[in-house]
Amino acid sequence: MKVEQIYTGCLSQGAYFIESNGEAAIIDPLRDVTEYIKLAKDNNSKIKYVFETHFHADFVSGHITLANLTGATIVYGPKADPEFEALIAEDNQVFKIGDVTLTAIHTPGHTLESTSFLLKDESGKEHAIFTGDTLFLGDVGIPDVAQRYKGISKEELAGTIFDSVNNKIKPLPEDILIYPGHGAGSACGKNMMKETVDTLANQKKINYALNGTLTKSNFIKELTDNLPEPPAYFPDNVKLNQQGYSDLNKILKKSSRPLNISEFKKLSQNHNTIILDTRSQDDFKNGYVPNSIFVGLKGVFAPWVGSVLKDISQNILLICDEGQENEAITRLSRVGFDNVIGYLDGGVTSWKNSGEKIETIESITAKELEEKIDQNINLIDVRTCGERKNGFLENSVGISLNNIESEYKSLENLNKLYIHCAGGYRSMIACSFLKKEGYNSVVDIQGGFAAISKNTDLEIIKEN
Repeated sequence: MKVEQIYTGCLSQGAYFIESNGEAAIIDPLRDVTEYIKLAKDNNSKIKYVFETHFHADFVSGHITLANLTGATIVYGPKADPEFEALIAEDNQVFKIGDVTLTAIHTPGHTLESTSFLLKDESGKEHAIFTGDTLFLGDVGIPDVAQRYKGISKEELAGTIFDSVNNKIKPLPEDILIYPGHGAGSACGKNMMKETVDTLANQKKINYALNGTLTKSNFIKELTDNLPEPPAYFPDNVKLNQQGYSDLNKILKKSSRPLNISEFKKLSQNHNTIILDTRSQDDFKNGYVPNSIFVGLKGVFAPWVGSVLKDISQNILLICDEGQENEAITRLSRVGFDNVIGYLDGGVTSWKNSGEKIETIESITAKELEEKIDQNINLIDVRTCGERKNGFLENSVGISLNNIESEYKSLENLNKLYIHCAGGYRSMIACSFLKKEGYNSVVDIQGGFAAISKNTDLEIIKEN
């Protein structure tokens, strides 16, 4: 038996490859399926099943593509209603993969169809459970927005998660491995651990959902208090996963289109077109095409694209480092942004060399911020509410990057804006967005709150 976790940092997402005696299964694959097919080939195995723990909201799955390429059967848990051919498992239904088995355990709450898969080894011993977005390490999945649109309250869903975790997962053997769908950084939970595998025994000690310290009503309150609204693209991704999607190779062929400056400028004038710059934040601040939005490939790219751009149907013009165009298109497609209409041939260098206008972002160090702080400056903190609870600067205004589109107009009467996040990535995204919306005087704080905490004597305020 072989179990391999394929972890994608950009999405903080774990897919899984399980192999035994020439047969294999994939759990929660991403849309770009090349790696899974290679794993099967390298292990001389045939992919028999593609198991989906639920209809994902934060990424587009590769389930349909894998099934088409390999002949594998797509499996969902009870209450799933896909609009394509799939096997809808019964609760406790057993699936054989070589000499091992996977048992579908219906664990609703995050979504109504959420299902965990229990792996038993060749001897029948319970080895691991793949919990999807029901149970994370240190946390549980948030009540999914698509379910809430169906009229089911977040409180109802939270109560169902409590029952699923305590009645279906907690009674399993102490030494069983927990393989979650996501780790720290995902928008599908609030306070996930950075680790990506753990034992049930340890989770019973440290996970508030398992350690017995909360009643059901207190658990519901804990999970739903200060629950952030999920990114706007989540429901669209659910639909794609439920209804189907275009093959990634077709998207790459359509989108990998080099554009000269004249073509690029003409297309950028369309009101439904966004210019997306995927270079490093340092390169961006030192010179970018006017009206570009920055979301760098080297950061948590796909979720922030989804959070800031929101509308998966809009056209996207790319600006990339040379050779990174297909990577950007692929990673956009993971969250359903399939309408890349081309990229600037030669990138910003060709734009500069042609004499076109270049804009920059003013940037200062944390130490320089300390010198200005007494001037009653407008300090904008784009971290989450949860991050601010652990410390923030006095008189700073908290506007999470997730909410920047809906709240930025509240800043229009302020002069120069000094913007920081935790480490500098999100603040540059915020600066680019605000500049595009006409806020010409914005300043990025290099290194964000981490640099402020480490390199200055500024007072950090913590909530009681």
